[in-house]
Amino acid sequence: MKEIIDLGMHGKSLLRLCDIEDWQMLGLVKAAIALKARKKAGLHLDNPLIKGKNVALIFQKSSTRTRCSTVNAVRDEGGHAEYLGKNDIHFGKKESVKDSARVLGRLFDGILFRGFEQKTVEDLAEYSGVPVWNGLTDQWHPTQVLADLQTVQETFGTLKGLTLAFVGDGRNNVCNSLMVGCAKAGVNMVDVCPEELAPEPSLVEYCRKIAKANGSEVIVTHDPIDGVKGVNVLYTDVWVSMGEEELFQQRLKLLSPFQINMAMCERTGNLKNGRLMFLHCLPAFHDNNTEVSREIGAMEVADEVFEAPFSKVFDEAENRMHTIKAMILASLL
Repeated sequence: MKEIIDLGMHGKSLLRLCDIEDWQMLGLVKAAIALKARKKAGLHLDNPLIKGKNVALIFQKSSTRTRCSTVNAVRDEGGHAEYLGKNDIHFGKKESVKDSARVLGRLFDGILFRGFEQKTVEDLAEYSGVPVWNGLTDQWHPTQVLADLQTVQETFGTLKGLTLAFVGDGRNNVCNSLMVGCAKAGVNMVDVCPEELAPEPSLVEYCRKIAKANGSEVIVTHDPIDGVKGVNVLYTDVWVSMGEEELFQQRLKLLSPFQINMAMCERTGNLKNGRLMFLHCLPAFHDNNTEVSREIGAMEVADEVFEAPFSKVFDEAENRMHTIKAMILASLL
């Protein structure tokens, strides 16, 4: 097992997918698949790989998947994860991030951060002296995209040559990271979004260069009809990210034409031949079972798509644990 996760990342942080080589990213996906099989066989119980290691979880934002995935990933391999919420430490308030990092780096073997500013996780990595992993910032979400790629690999048996369309807010953290991840994996990426929510041109050009080297392409389109033709993976996220709640009505009006529904799935041309899957990083507003959706119903995805056989959102959610485990082990072993 150690050979699989020997990816030249020992002692290193993972703050963006841009920071690692293409083969290292794909190696993490491969390692996650192997770790998933190892867990299901119960082999981790007899040979935990990070016994005695301690990992701090600094969370400024609430979480279901990232928190639970990391806690279980570390626990599976004999380590301990300590959750530090925004009210648990003086982080950035009574104590600077720099000082907190230098304290926590002496107490823990690694730190996973989930919060707002990318600079915060970068400062943690600079001053802590231990590996730091980005569990989400406003700009990037690398651990999510590793799980997405694992799910696509498991479903289709390959990554290279497939086409993924992200439909919705084309400049949010998930879309940014997907653009990089797809380019590195040789997956064609189509960012289907309103003009007002287009990605940064510099990021698009950066990803196009990587994609070209891997035989794929990155496209930005504002047409939710023609933009999804030929797509194998339809992906979306909530229309209003944490910290943007005041934009709710504006986003609802702007993004309504970009809802993923069965009509959009049919336009891909891959619904009937079994070459289509749906992904969502969750949580999703797809029915009337949440406080918000009871008022307005489904938003970014129709319930019939979310619950369809080709929806792999819960495989995707489980894979957060396996890819986070691969990432942590690659840094600590």
